[in-house]
Amino acid sequence: MVAAASVVVAVGTVTGLLTALGADHGGGADRAGPQASRSVRLDALPVSPSPSSTSSPSAEPSRSASPPPTARRATPTPSPKRTSAQQEPRPTTVTGLYRHPDSQVLDWIRAHPGDPRQDVIAARIAGHPAAVWFTDHTPATITARVRAVTSAGAAQGRVPVLVPYAIPDRDCGGHSEGGAPDLGAYDAWIDRFAAGLGSDEVIVVLEPDSVAQSECLSAGERADRFASLARAGRVMKDADPAARVYYDAGHSGWHAPAKQAAWLKQAGAASADSSDGVFSNVSNFHTTADEVAYDRAVLDSLGGPSGLGAVIDTSRNGNGAPPGGQWCDPAGRKLGRAPTLTTGMGRIDAYLWVKLPGESDGCRGEPGTFTPSYAYDLAR
Repeated sequence: MVAAASVVVAVGTVTGLLTALGADHGGGADRAGPQASRSVRLDALPVSPSPSSTSSPSAEPSRSASPPPTARRATPTPSPKRTSAQQEPRPTTVTGLYRHPDSQVLDWIRAHPGDPRQDVIAARIAGHPAAVWFTDHTPATITARVRAVTSAGAAQGRVPVLVPYAIPDRDCGGHSEGGAPDLGAYDAWIDRFAAGLGSDEVIVVLEPDSVAQSECLSAGERADRFASLARAGRVMKDADPAARVYYDAGHSGWHAPAKQAAWLKQAGAASADSSDGVFSNVSNFHTTADEVAYDRAVLDSLGGPSGLGAVIDTSRNGNGAPPGGQWCDPAGRKLGRAPTLTTGMGRIDAYLWVKLPGESDGCRGEPGTFTPSYAYDLAR
């Protein structure tokens, strides 16, 4: 992702908490998500931020680095069209979010039983559910890897959060590399991804930075990407009508709501056939209050069905965004609100941990790797 906006560090860190990579891709060059010698792990993310809202994950999708000072805008105020009193929070039929049993933080806890930081990290980070990233283009194994996560969630009556992160040119700067070789291959990969969703409720955070960072593409390339994203949402919701698919809204420090909404509409985010709404702040640090106001403004500009909502990455936003658009493991950040499907806020469907707290953006540790000192600073 571009530093100017919000960057998702592509490798495992990217935004994601866990990355479900194929066993054949062992330590993964795939930066966007966790790498995995097992089915779910994070890869190292590129050191350069992307323009998206994350600050390190998504390759910069999730990194979503904050936009440069010139691109920043005052936090948008909610549109008067809809208020939380008019739009009730979306109900959910399950008991909560699914926590995958395999991640870098859990590996560290198991390997360091005597570390004095272990209790804090275990209780405040490892104990919470986080997203599972799918960052490598391996068509032969993607269906089975997705099914392993969704079936485990269904068995527990809980909702998994999945992050497909394989669109071509996903970071617009080449930092994360990886991804499908072209949009035709990506469309075929999405078909196989959708085949693993099952029939139960899942949340799909579709391609962090893919919309907010699309300004680096030509008009034709952007139109082609948006067509593939709209198709991806339709394919997933056709495969699993209970799936909830959210599209990339960047974050409150990036594009103006109307500009972001115009792109989102082209990408299918205003259509009930492909979308349940938008997501923001992946791998970034903007406050929940700022994101709520921004997301409501985006949704108001977007139009579409009244039931469209937003999900917000709250994994590292407890102290808000650092000055100057810093995105790479900035000091002084804290954990944000715990992941939940019950926000009590109109049009805000969930607070999620899309980026796993403690996975480095590339400054406190190797990109995409779990860094206990960073995790401890965020959690204490």
